[in-house]
Amino acid sequence: MLRDFYTWMMRQAAGPHAERALAVVAFLESSVFPVPPDAMIVPMVLARPQAAWRTAAIATAGSVVGGLLGYLIGYALLGTVGEWVIRVYGLGDRIAAFQAAYAQWGLWIILIKGLTPIPYKLVTIASGIAHFNLGVFVIASLVTRGARFFLVAALLRAYGTPIRDFIERRLTLVTSAFGALIVLGFLSLRFL
Repeated sequence: MLRDFYTWMMRQAAGPHAERALAVVAFLESSVFPVPPDAMIVPMVLARPQAAWRTAAIATAGSVVGGLLGYLIGYALLGTVGEWVIRVYGLGDRIAAFQAAYAQWGLWIILIKGLTPIPYKLVTIASGIAHFNLGVFVIASLVTRGARFFLVAALLRAYGTPIRDFIERRLTLVTSAFGALIVLGFLSLRFL
């Protein structure tokens, strides 16, 4: 089943609608969707290494624009959508602590957490909740999300064939490790 899904994803990554789908996934991941854009970036760059920079730029732009929706959710919709997202991630009792941390370390929280497997939507929503400076939020998001996506694209472009061979030989291991990183991101939010 994993092999079939991998083959399908590689076909989609090289398909005519891959870039639009990546933009939508990156946008939604920054506000409500649980799957990170890396799940699309990897097969897209492996399928078309010459488009690596374009792929990273699309993911960055989609993520930052989606981050504005996340910011809006935290800033203006906390009592409805924001509360629901926070409850889904089990963080309802930590909002006050998060606001206090943002007052002191907001820029660093955005820069560091934007590079990690911690769901970025929580950073964007928390930035809105804390009424963090919107201009600084956008610039920090561009820096951190761009650094992450361009680094992934650069590594895949430089080492694409060996990485693709490794993934194809050890597909179960790679998907398990990717899933474990996502779970670790959620757990670190819960217990740190």
